[in-house]
Amino acid sequence: MTTPVQKIKVLVADDHTIVRRGLVSLLSLADGIEVVGEAENGREAIEKALLLAPHVILLDINMPVLNGLEATHQIRQKAPEVKVLIVSAHDNDEYVLQVVRSGANGYLLKNTSADDLFAAIRAVHAGRAFYSPSVSRILANFQSNQASPVGDAAPGNEAAAETRLTGREREVLQLVAEGQTHQQIAMALSISKRTVDTHCNNIMSKLDIHDNAGLTTYAIKNGIVILPK
Repeated sequence: MTTPVQKIKVLVADDHTIVRRGLVSLLSLADGIEVVGEAENGREAIEKALLLAPHVILLDINMPVLNGLEATHQIRQKAPEVKVLIVSAHDNDEYVLQVVRSGANGYLLKNTSADDLFAAIRAVHAGRAFYSPSVSRILANFQSNQASPVGDAAPGNEAAAETRLTGREREVLQLVAEGQTHQQIAMALSISKRTVDTHCNNIMSKLDIHDNAGLTTYAIKNGIVILPK
C-alpha cells in the first residue's frame, strides 16, 4: 500500500489583498503544496503560525502592526520549526542584510516565476536556503569582502541596544514611528493606553531617545520600519 505524501503546508502573509490572493491562487496549481491560511499583518502571521503550524510561511516585509522582519524574528523564537520565506519587491543591500539577520530561510523577489516560487518553498521546507539570483549576488559580494551579514552586534552600538527591546516594545516602536497615537496603538494591540505609555517610556529609557522624531529615525535606521525604495 502506497503511503500518501504529506503536502507542504503554507501560510501566506501580505497586507495587499490582491497580492495575497494571487499567491494563494498560484500555489493552488502546485503539486504537493497546500495553503492552510492567510494573514494581512505581521501580528496575525505570528498568531496563525502558532495556531495552524504551517511548514513554510511566505512573508512580505512591508506590513502594518508588525513588519515582516520583526514577525520573522518572533516566529523563529516561538516556532523554530517553521520555515520563513521572505517575499519582497526590493533587492537592495540593506533589505537583504536585514532579512538574513532576522533569521529568515530565504528571500524571493515578487517578480519571480511560478516555478521558482514552488522551488523556493520546497527548498526551505527541506532545510535549504533559497535566494533569488540578484539577492545571491549581494550575499556573495559581502562574503567576498569578508563582511558577515549576520555578525554579532558590538556592545554599546545601536544594534546591541535594539536587541534589549522586547518583542512588544518593538511592535510599539514600529507603530510610533508610523505616526500612530498612543490611543491608536492601544486599540491595534488590544492593550490599554496606560500600558502603551509604559512601553514608550521603557523604549525611550533603553535607547536613550526622548522624542518621537528620534524614535522614528532610529526605527527607520534599524529596520523596525521599512520604507519602500
